[in-house]
Amino acid sequence: MRKIPPLRALQVFEAAARLQHFSRAAQELCITQSAVSHQVRLLEEHFALPLFRREGRSLRLTDKGEQLYQETARIFNELGELNQRLLGEKPEALRLAVYSSFAVKWLIPRLSGFRRLHPDIQVRLDMITEDPVLSHSSADMFITGQQNQKGYWQQLLHTERLIPVCSPELINSGDKLDLDWLKSQQLLTVDEGPLGLDWQRWFEHHKVSQPQEEQQQLFSHVLMAIEAAIAGQGVALASDFMVLDDIAKARLVALPFAGIDTGFEFNFLCKQRRLQEPAIAAFVHWLTQQH
Repeated sequence: MRKIPPLRALQVFEAAARLQHFSRAAQELCITQSAVSHQVRLLEEHFALPLFRREGRSLRLTDKGEQLYQETARIFNELGELNQRLLGEKPEALRLAVYSSFAVKWLIPRLSGFRRLHPDIQVRLDMITEDPVLSHSSADMFITGQQNQKGYWQQLLHTERLIPVCSPELINSGDKLDLDWLKSQQLLTVDEGPLGLDWQRWFEHHKVSQPQEEQQQLFSHVLMAIEAAIAGQGVALASDFMVLDDIAKARLVALPFAGIDTGFEFNFLCKQRRLQEPAIAAFVHWLTQQH
């Protein structure tokens, strides 16, 4: 007879580890939070070691807990996929509604990693420019600025901070990178509609006098401003996490000027009741491991 851990406890542990929250796991599994705690405790007694640790109000896996989670998540996902194959169901195609800037500069360069791990799960990206209506008819998953939506599970991905960037070719040897230098450059400015011009907000926030209007090149989208910066046409303001790859590959440099926190948050959302679906569970786990 095989010696294996209690299966119900493994199922409950996998949900708690994936969601990093006992009460959310209880909601997903339609049991009480005390039942989740009880099942996790059974598993910890079985292995004679702790699987979770609390850090303030956050719940974190121990090293052994992470090792167990990786394997149980893989096994449950494979069981779900096997179930689909035996039932003759087609591979799942997940629809993800995502801001175009986030998709192009952050998600797409990393998405091949998910495909290598889960070649049977197709992800269709639907580009959005404003917050969509959250419904199954729109998409299965969302990366948006919306939050605290009833019936939806939410995970914060990034808080936006704009930093000044430019091409290395724009900086001459011996240049003193101060405000006078900045004001002498073409400012690649994004018109953010009701929020106004991004560079105008930057100068007002730091209480610095603004250069002449003729030094600004206007764009309707941050992607165009970033590409213009890469082409050496001036200095742009860009979300720090979106230009990490460009900076690492020396297409851009982060200039030694203070950034500005916009207060905007990029959140991942999907229906709470769908978190247990194998394809969505796999995507959520992969996404939350990205940096």
